[in-house]
Amino acid sequence: MVPESVCTPEAGFNASAPPAVPARIASISLHTSPLDQPGTGDAGGLNVYTVEVAKRLAARGTAVDVFTRATHRDQPPEVEMLPGVTVHHIPAGPFGSLDKHALAHYLCPFIFGVLQTEASNESGHYDLVHGHYWLSGRAGLAAAQRWGVPLVQSMHTLARVKNQSLAQGDTPEPETRVRGEDHLIRYADHLVANTAVEAHQLVEHYNADPCRVSTVFPGVDLDVFTPGPRRDALRRIGLSEDTELLLFVGRVQRLKAPDVLLRSAAALLEYDPSLRDRLVVAVVGGLSGEDTAQPQRLSELARSLGIADVVRMEPPRSRRELADYYRAATATVVPSYSESFGLVAVESEACGTPVVAARVGGLPTAVHDGVSGVLIDGHDPRDYARVLHRMITEPAWRDTLGAAAVDHAAGLSWEATVEGLLSIYRGTLIRAPLPLAACQ
Repeated sequence: MVPESVCTPEAGFNASAPPAVPARIASISLHTSPLDQPGTGDAGGLNVYTVEVAKRLAARGTAVDVFTRATHRDQPPEVEMLPGVTVHHIPAGPFGSLDKHALAHYLCPFIFGVLQTEASNESGHYDLVHGHYWLSGRAGLAAAQRWGVPLVQSMHTLARVKNQSLAQGDTPEPETRVRGEDHLIRYADHLVANTAVEAHQLVEHYNADPCRVSTVFPGVDLDVFTPGPRRDALRRIGLSEDTELLLFVGRVQRLKAPDVLLRSAAALLEYDPSLRDRLVVAVVGGLSGEDTAQPQRLSELARSLGIADVVRMEPPRSRRELADYYRAATATVVPSYSESFGLVAVESEACGTPVVAARVGGLPTAVHDGVSGVLIDGHDPRDYARVLHRMITEPAWRDTLGAAAVDHAAGLSWEATVEGLLSIYRGTLIRAPLPLAACQ
């Protein structure tokens, strides 16, 4: 897909220069490794994005070196994930899991490790740096300046946006991150937004130069996430064929709002007690963020709501297992308070299962309201319960949404994502160099 820019494509570029395709790029993912299982710790959609993009870039002839922080003493310095894609583990700070806010203190040793790794190669080893998330971007900016190459930056989430829509009890993003994002957005050569909404947020909340912002939708693996018989999928995940499965997939944290699904299920059963014998609520994912300190929070909530008997807390699953959960579900519920895109929603749709989601961030792009699912304003569990009850009691409507969901997801492939990114890379490489600030 051709990236959608909020500025005319010619602005800031030398149109007479020949297009350039990077031979090798450095992809920075400091706080989470592409080798980590999505749904655990800080691993989520960003991990999927990094992996899927890297392997498709490699297939097109652009080698990718992914730099991430080493979290275990016995991790090898580098791992070939697949031909053309190498993951480099950079020691920075103590081993083990660290809160993302604490990682800012270890930016300098991480940057040093990245530069040291590159120093063993000939000059000009990398054509371009692509940073993912603000911490990675700060490291990527320093590396790009040192190597004399452009920095393309994907923010994935934005502090000012998250702070405007916090879940109850959630902690605001610190001012350190806000200032870091301001600096990065000012000096990155180009910014990649996941949706037009995010592109607008970059300009509105961070005063980003519209001519350096392009929109490229993330994708979905259409070879793994495919439709299939719902009854067969229910059997494969250990449920009876008449089960009505309400599904949450993702990191278990307040921002993602799995508690909204539980409260919705309680409201649903209060409204229609006859569903109790066949209703199952599955939360598939690992603890993340502040919930790591409260591992029983959702289980205790289920007990207090009187629905502990219908709730299943499931660990993160492989992609192929996850596809069966999507196929088995009556609906996938994505009630997040903030979401830059909503990869879970698109994976579910690709499997033929409609989505009930909050109308926030990029979810209106991921879900075609009234066609591939239903978007809900706010987080009132009763609003979700009403839509979910209709999906259960009107299976023909649910099936119509599911069929349209497959078509909607088909337009969001990773191949299209990579095509858009390569277009941005070419444009960034032929653009005249921009002045960069010294590291702060």
